[in-house]
Amino acid sequence: MTTMNLLLQLLIYIHVTAGFVGLAAFWVPIFTKKGAVNHVRFGKVFKWCAYLVLTAAILSVVAQITGALLQGIGPADRPVSFAFSVFLGYLAVVTLIGMRHGFTVLTAKRDLTQLNTPLNFGLGALAIAFSVLLIAYGIYYAPPNQILLYALSPIGFLNGFGILQAIKGRRVESKAWFYEHMSGLMAAGIAFHTAFAVFGVGQLVNLGLEGDLAVIPWIAPTLLGVPAIIIWTRSYKRQFNDLV
Repeated sequence: MTTMNLLLQLLIYIHVTAGFVGLAAFWVPIFTKKGAVNHVRFGKVFKWCAYLVLTAAILSVVAQITGALLQGIGPADRPVSFAFSVFLGYLAVVTLIGMRHGFTVLTAKRDLTQLNTPLNFGLGALAIAFSVLLIAYGIYYAPPNQILLYALSPIGFLNGFGILQAIKGRRVESKAWFYEHMSGLMAAGIAFHTAFAVFGVGQLVNLGLEGDLAVIPWIAPTLLGVPAIIIWTRSYKRQFNDLV
């Protein structure tokens, strides 16, 4: 086994292990009192598991694409696998950016414009750029699985524009930090459940989804999770008398 293969195996092991722990830890802060011991404790567990999962995913994608290119294999030679690697890299990066923002807002609860730094602005812009590049990749190479690229390309736009709106002070709600924290972490949770729906459930049950229908496990958690975020946020806004 080559060094590259050993590295990929290690990254996969880290990714899967941290993924299962993070998936379990995600639900504790959802149902426990906000700010209480268990909310904070398991929130930190989810945070570090997510960092491990997403970093391992990014490194794995870089290693796979680099290894293929070094062997003279390009997107035209393996259109499906290359597009899938690009997609996974995109999803990991934009999820990492959104999750980081969800935790960073806790340091600037009174004034989110404190977060308007070159780093945070750059990360917001990067999420948008990754969505543009993903769409451009799909149009240029037109891989057979391009529908997957287009289906989840809005995530980068939403994350990026949301971050830029927040740090520029365009969220006028009194609890803006809370809504940013909640939506950022729930979006990361959607990514965890997407991975489980695709890779975990796919290993246990043969759903028999082929062609364009194979995109369903990828988009189902988002189709369920995004409305849940909207409804839950609106519910808290009513609770805090923070509707604007």
